[in-house]
Amino acid sequence: MFDARRFMVKEKVKFLASHNTYNIFDGDTSEEIGIAEEKIGVLTQVLRWFVSKQLMPTAVEVRGLPGNELIFTIRRGWYLFQSRVEVHDNQGEMIGYFKSKILSWSGGFYVYDKNDKQFAEVRGNFIGFTYRVLTPDHAVELGVVSKKWGGVVKELFTSADTYMVEVAEDLRDQTVAKTLVLAAALATDMIFKSESRTAGNDLLDLGG
Repeated sequence: MFDARRFMVKEKVKFLASHNTYNIFDGDTSEEIGIAEEKIGVLTQVLRWFVSKQLMPTAVEVRGLPGNELIFTIRRGWYLFQSRVEVHDNQGEMIGYFKSKILSWSGGFYVYDKNDKQFAEVRGNFIGFTYRVLTPDHAVELGVVSKKWGGVVKELFTSADTYMVEVAEDLRDQTVAKTLVLAAALATDMIFKSESRTAGNDLLDLGG
């Protein structure tokens, strides 16, 4: 799966669904190489009909195809004012985590490695859905997450989105770094974007 440097992440259209699922494709060959799916219990699925899902814990498993092997997992606990989203490898060991920004005007969050050292900052913008993954000093771009529109009708009548995740050439052989960049893209859509909507910040944090 991590032989690819560009990933297309496409949300599956599910009406009245209690959890999200995404297909992951090689951005250069269009071959399906993975799937990301929320894994929550039955009780949590039921509670989501009565309690905002953005306030509840969630876990997202990313599996490679065709073997369906676990690649990494994204986990978030209860949300109050600031999220901590952890990324675990296929052995359950944490390799890094994300912390959401407080009162951000343009969206984004901070990325840390397992030793609490800041690895990157994910920064949004005011036009559409584009996020840049930068080194802490903003000097080097590690990746870009951009939205690919699926057509006006699709966007109006479903919540399905498609994103392109491009990892810097220098990270081609760095599996942990590529994992954190891809996990950041999934977290942006599945976790942080939803939180900003819940907080009523859509006009301040477009797509963030």
